[in-house]
Amino acid sequence: MIRHYLLALQFFTRIPVTGKLATWVGYSPTMLRASAGHFPGIGWLVGSLTACCFWGVHALLPQQAATVFIAVVLSTVFSVMLTGAFHEDGLADLADGLGGHVSREKSLEIMKDSRIGTYGAVALILALSTKFALLSLLGQLNIPVCLMTIFLAHVVSRTMPLLIIRNLPHVGDTPQSKSKPLADAIDYPTLLVAALWCISAFALIVYWHPSRLWVTGTVGALFATCWMYRFLSRRIQGFTGDALGATQQVSELAFYFGVLLAWA
Repeated sequence: MIRHYLLALQFFTRIPVTGKLATWVGYSPTMLRASAGHFPGIGWLVGSLTACCFWGVHALLPQQAATVFIAVVLSTVFSVMLTGAFHEDGLADLADGLGGHVSREKSLEIMKDSRIGTYGAVALILALSTKFALLSLLGQLNIPVCLMTIFLAHVVSRTMPLLIIRNLPHVGDTPQSKSKPLADAIDYPTLLVAALWCISAFALIVYWHPSRLWVTGTVGALFATCWMYRFLSRRIQGFTGDALGATQQVSELAFYFGVLLAWA
């Protein structure tokens, strides 16, 4: 399980797993498929470090009206650098492929193009702007709750793509796709590992701050995932690696929105 977690860390972040450690971890498509259960565990790490960055920036700067917004922006920059914009890239590619009214085959071809188009650029601008706005509002309401929300949103949003993998077929360019090992539906033991990561994150947050906020945030993420499932089923009849990244981004934003709705 340690090898599987480190493989997920190597695949989804820029944290170096190199040299003898990488040799010990190894690689195989089967291992990568098993490492899918640790996607929420990557959310534990990324969410914790991002929340710490937010807290550090907010504590160091003068306490003015714009301080929360600056902390949100810089912590988001930190998280993007930590993950190599892996999920943001998926969102942009999916938007380019499915933004226009083209055939399924053409959509899949566009998604393989590394260049970003109008739809992808607009999707990234809107997604980042929405994240800045939601977290800035939440930070103005309560800093500790904002930090816990960031942590939990990263864990939950990395659980949601597993539901897509479980219920839709892989339709990418199978021989060349990075998500090829996920083409086969993940099994129940893998889902159990993911559930344990997610439940432990909830247990930790509820211990510190029992609240219905976390329930409504999760409901928001589930609604977003259901919408992505329906959208992908209709447009490409399956998922690609880009679709999984986009699902993470959309469900993360929906988690923040759900928390704020409960607050209201």
